[in-house]
Amino acid sequence: MLNYEVDPGLLKRYVPPGTTLDSFQGRTYVSLVGFRFCRTKLLGCFPVPLHTDFDEVNLRFYVRRKEGGDDRRGVVFIAEVVPRRAIAAAARLLYGENYTCLPMKHRIQTDNLSVIAEYQWQVGGQWCRLSAQTVDLPTHPQEGSLEQFITEHYWGYSSQRTGGCIEYHVSHVPWQVWATAKAGFEGDSRVLYGRELSAVLQQRPDCAFVADGSPVIVFAGDRVQ
Repeated sequence: MLNYEVDPGLLKRYVPPGTTLDSFQGRTYVSLVGFRFCRTKLLGCFPVPLHTDFDEVNLRFYVRRKEGGDDRRGVVFIAEVVPRRAIAAAARLLYGENYTCLPMKHRIQTDNLSVIAEYQWQVGGQWCRLSAQTVDLPTHPQEGSLEQFITEHYWGYSSQRTGGCIEYHVSHVPWQVWATAKAGFEGDSRVLYGRELSAVLQQRPDCAFVADGSPVIVFAGDRVQ
């Protein structure tokens, strides 16, 4: 998870109706995240042959929505990359998310206490690369830390062309995280993210860490007008 502080104005056009930008200590962040889906089941019950284990890389930011007395902290995806067309099509249909199918590959290597994680995706004949190398042992983020803010958002929001947005709940236990000795992004991502956000990714991340992940349930979405 590579996290960059950005000008909130860069994200205005992506904020779904009914939500507001979330911030941490007055700072707005986008995150470039690479991970593995493993043993995936459609609707939680149906594994699809050849589509259970796959990579994803997404660029996301953070929002809030009030629902009665509930303050829901959520994620908005600017773009999500997966290596299989059927997965991208299903995600667009079920959640209205901006999925793209591109060639992908990954490498995860463990060396004593260090983990090297790398995800690559091919855009226009060139490879983009997200990578990180950990240090020390994983721990649960400190209460009130940026790492906790980034990892503990349990709602997803997606703007709809017909108005409003889709809201869906995401359930998982709190993740442990590793600090990183080095981490960053390489490549030309303007086709996916546009010129301004791509320029942000060329900078050194303000915060970078690796999370251990866990079983995750993504519930069916509801329309928010």
